[in-house]
Amino acid sequence: MAPKIVSAQAKTDIPPAPAIDPAERNAFINELVEQHGFDRAEVEQGLAQAKFNQAIYEAIQRPWEAKPWHQYYPIFLTERRLEAGLAFWQQHQETLQRAEQTYGVPAHIIVAIIGVETFYGSYKGNYSVLDALYTLGFHYPPRAKFFRSELREYFLMTREEQLPLTELNGSYAGAMGYGQFISSSYRYYAVDFDGDGVRDLLTNPVDAIGSVANYFAKHGWQTGQPVTLELAPHENHAGLVTSGLKLEQTLQQLLDAGLQLPTDHGLDPAAKAKVFAFEQADGSDYWLGLQNFYAITRYNHSPLYAMVVHQFSQQLKQGR
Repeated sequence: MAPKIVSAQAKTDIPPAPAIDPAERNAFINELVEQHGFDRAEVEQGLAQAKFNQAIYEAIQRPWEAKPWHQYYPIFLTERRLEAGLAFWQQHQETLQRAEQTYGVPAHIIVAIIGVETFYGSYKGNYSVLDALYTLGFHYPPRAKFFRSELREYFLMTREEQLPLTELNGSYAGAMGYGQFISSSYRYYAVDFDGDGVRDLLTNPVDAIGSVANYFAKHGWQTGQPVTLELAPHENHAGLVTSGLKLEQTLQQLLDAGLQLPTDHGLDPAAKAKVFAFEQADGSDYWLGLQNFYAITRYNHSPLYAMVVHQFSQQLKQGR
């Protein structure tokens, strides 16, 4: 659950990667040995096979989500992706219906996620997951703690799922399979949705469908509720935009502060909501994000990502 495409921005602004800290490496090994029962030689051998990757180091610093909305959405909202999504939906119709019934997450959201993440398994990533997590966990200080945690989860995941530590490929951030699950998400949210005894998100679209639905259910998806509402142009809306993703105000509080909605909006005044701005070439569009919008941002912490998933899901729904 991380951006995978990198811009063609010049590379001169990327500082050199710092050298690995031996103390951090030793602490990582000790944790796996002492807290998780790994053999020390096994962990040391695994780390010895991990390689620093300069392309990964550069990629993490230029996500597409740093682009303005009007440059971001055309990457994903294409006729080709829509056609592929409708074909995927048709091919896996029974599985998607079962996922919707089991987890309460609509098929068009599941199909949109897998389409945005990997174009239905066509682009799962060609980076070594071990190299990605090693590079970012030990050579990228801004997020080193997170990626070392994911490297620990990767050691645990490959042991639990009986997968080869050094052979799995994924995104530059170490995300894997159809739905681009990071190691911790694989461990905690992957499901065996076809009942064959294996949680295979790497090659099995059925397990991927069930796992995406389970992820959303576990992150607060509200069945039958809207995702977001486009706001009509009004001078008040720019002033209601705040930083972050968390829904910290109720709809009533936003209305009291000047939010303009149709009288027949049908939303619960007590529901949490947040106003988001999406930058166009000639100004900004404003949308009201609701709980299901926030749930999409748990998959990728970007309002642009959540909006493109929502809009793509609506295209898919209408295309059916």
